[in-house]
Amino acid sequence: MASKGLLCSCLQDYLSAIRGKVAGESSGKTKSSTTIIKGEVVIIRHGESDPEKSVFVQICSCTEDKPRSGKGKLSEQRRLKGGKSYDFNGMKATKYTIKFRVELDFGIPGALVIKSQHKQKFFLQSATLQTLHPIHFHCNSWIYPFQLTKANRVFFSNTSHLPNQTPGGLRDLRQGELKSLRGNKTGERKEWDRIYDYDFYNDLGSPDKGREHVRPVLGGTRSHPYPRRGRTGRPPSKADPLTESRPEKINLDIYVPPDERFSPKKLSEFISNSIQAAVHLLIPEAKLAFKQDSGSFRSFEETSSFFSSNKNQVVEGDVKEVLKKMVPEKLFKEVIHASNQNPVKFPLPQIIAENELAWMDDEEFGRQMIAGINPAKIQCLEVFPPQSKNGVCSSIKESDIKNNLDGLSLTEAINGWKILILDHHDYLMPFLNRINTKGVCAYASRTLLFRRSDDTLKPIAIELSLPGSSYASENNMVLLPASHGNEAALWQLAKAHVVANDSVHHQLISHWLQTHAVVEPFIIATRRQLSVMHPIHQLLDPHFKDTMHINALARSILINSGGVLEKILLSGEISMELSSEVYKEWRFDQQGLPDDLIKRGMALKDSNPTGVQLLFEDYPYGADGLEIWTAIKTWVTDFCSIFYKDDNSVKSDIELQAWWSEIKNIGHGDKRNETWWYKMKEFSELTQALTTLIWIASALHASVNFGQYAYAGYPLNRPTLCRKFIPKEGSIEYAEFLEDPDKYYFKMLPERFEMSLAVALVEVLSQHTSDEVYLGQRPSEWTDNEEVKHKFDKFNAELQKIERKIMERNKDPRLKNRCGPVKIPYKLLYPDTSSNGPKEGITGKGIPNSISI
Repeated sequence: MASKGLLCSCLQDYLSAIRGKVAGESSGKTKSSTTIIKGEVVIIRHGESDPEKSVFVQICSCTEDKPRSGKGKLSEQRRLKGGKSYDFNGMKATKYTIKFRVELDFGIPGALVIKSQHKQKFFLQSATLQTLHPIHFHCNSWIYPFQLTKANRVFFSNTSHLPNQTPGGLRDLRQGELKSLRGNKTGERKEWDRIYDYDFYNDLGSPDKGREHVRPVLGGTRSHPYPRRGRTGRPPSKADPLTESRPEKINLDIYVPPDERFSPKKLSEFISNSIQAAVHLLIPEAKLAFKQDSGSFRSFEETSSFFSSNKNQVVEGDVKEVLKKMVPEKLFKEVIHASNQNPVKFPLPQIIAENELAWMDDEEFGRQMIAGINPAKIQCLEVFPPQSKNGVCSSIKESDIKNNLDGLSLTEAINGWKILILDHHDYLMPFLNRINTKGVCAYASRTLLFRRSDDTLKPIAIELSLPGSSYASENNMVLLPASHGNEAALWQLAKAHVVANDSVHHQLISHWLQTHAVVEPFIIATRRQLSVMHPIHQLLDPHFKDTMHINALARSILINSGGVLEKILLSGEISMELSSEVYKEWRFDQQGLPDDLIKRGMALKDSNPTGVQLLFEDYPYGADGLEIWTAIKTWVTDFCSIFYKDDNSVKSDIELQAWWSEIKNIGHGDKRNETWWYKMKEFSELTQALTTLIWIASALHASVNFGQYAYAGYPLNRPTLCRKFIPKEGSIEYAEFLEDPDKYYFKMLPERFEMSLAVALVEVLSQHTSDEVYLGQRPSEWTDNEEVKHKFDKFNAELQKIERKIMERNKDPRLKNRCGPVKIPYKLLYPDTSSNGPKEGITGKGIPNSISI
């Protein structure tokens, strides 16, 4: 057993001391020498039996039992009993009242020690002790039977202490808890193991299924660098000892440490959503095996019927047998039941709610680059013509665009920061020969846009490139905007190819790599090196909620070989390899919004509070994002100032230094030798790093995730791949195009199955769950520090002020990019801090604290 023997000696000492404490020492003591500490414990059940009378609780004091022992005084052991049940957010909760008799000089309680002899796991929500000032313990963790874990659980109160300020009675407990969380890097992790360790992405392939499922290990090599993931320790596959084995069926129970698992409420919703997703995702895949639901859509009307008609997904015959092999028995039965009961009907995406054809407008095409779901890829063009890293120049000529610059010369437009570029060229070009197989037709694209006087973006040229016959040579075509005839139809085809590029970048880079994947090593390092009682752990904890669990599920069904992303994206089986290539350029110090804007030439350095000035006001992602960034930075600085008084206090924090070292050298170990890492010797470096991390986990993720159904729910607006190239004049394809341009267009787009899969995926990903906690929100008793509470209230108030500003901007007729031709107000960075009620479902707004979906 992986966790066996991991209980540190200090915890064993506690157990030994506890066994005889009350029996051996309390005899002869009078009640006048003792006092009663009352408390409450709240447990939430998710179908498990009541743990009453089989759970034992003790208090550990901040006061040492002996001078300089590092061990705190321990109370008697009390059993949970006589609980009162009540409804808690739709779940069954039980509140237990407990009483501890302790000596008068027991001191201030600092920790709870929990031992469960119950046969099942249960979810411990919180605990409170009634002393002169109530002491709160925010547990939020699954508790497993002692017979499985061979260790008690320890929960510290909500009082923060830097390592050198740890109360004497909690010193050994603090160190022992961290030691047990690190484990010993051996064995397969079991569900109850509370151990954090790192591993490569060696679980994406399934070589035992055949050569077509072989995938490279990501991380640990110069050719395939990658952030680390949480270790599961499954045995190696038979065909390749470097690749971790995978279950044959889709597995929703992949290991993550108990504290990272979904709460009972979210788990219940997730199972329900998973069943619905399975109806959407898996049944079409099973039918595909028998060529059902294959082929292309043939018209705009047929595509629209996707959202207006109930689709019969009843599973019968051979399709049923295929599905049974794909999923565990319990999920299979639920899916069959759901498919019989609920016809599949996708909700109408916002992109076509007001006007079914507005998405085709050139202005809307440009607007989505600054206000859509991938708004941080576009950049200002500084040199014309654009140039590749290998020195090859673009084939776009001045004559192609000079008549589309609203009267400006090319030099005037460049010097006035009027020309922008969406560049999907360099990172895709090396992969195109491998991508353009199995019916996929992809280019590497460059799109030039002109910023007009009203700040709307007008596309002025699209370059589509393929590798040439010799090294560094390219075959390029340039298409120009047109509004009539065949040229207009060709322009629409070119825009579809650009968006297919952008869809790949959005899902694999902007979304998966630059939020989900890069944050996981920070979570692991935080759990391993920063005690729960460390103030920085307390600051970061809500921004890590559910991330490791959702990442593990992604490895199980989305980014693995044969997973959903390989099926729907043009990058296919090289998808994750492509994201590894882009990670080579990743720098943590450029992930903060101001630095990112400067890097892309979308802002200039300035002395204002944000530190930058946008090139133009009507950049919705940039304008709203800078306000959110500044609010986060102010809050982080206010918080850290309470605990760190100078640079030396940062340098001397041993847990903080170990945390940062582990992030650099192990979590992002393939970047360990980069010189851009913060040295973490100054207060300003600490606040910048923390602000960046919180920005990524909250606002950046929200901006690329929760608008997916609004924009990509209509697959013609965001095709994920193309099945035909742009037809060349004189070719058979060109004759086919001339005969019926619309028919050619629909044949070029993904097939029905791929579109259905893509729409089902973004529907699931765009949903908030009812237990979502948004930026600026935390439980009322998350800290006992009144100064911290005051600063957090200030943060909350600032976010609500930003909400009002965003709504005002969306109503301003001068700011045309806020809504655009499709009439979708930009709310992807609307915090939704002010709303305290349930907000589940597809809302298109709200910044959750963490990457929780």
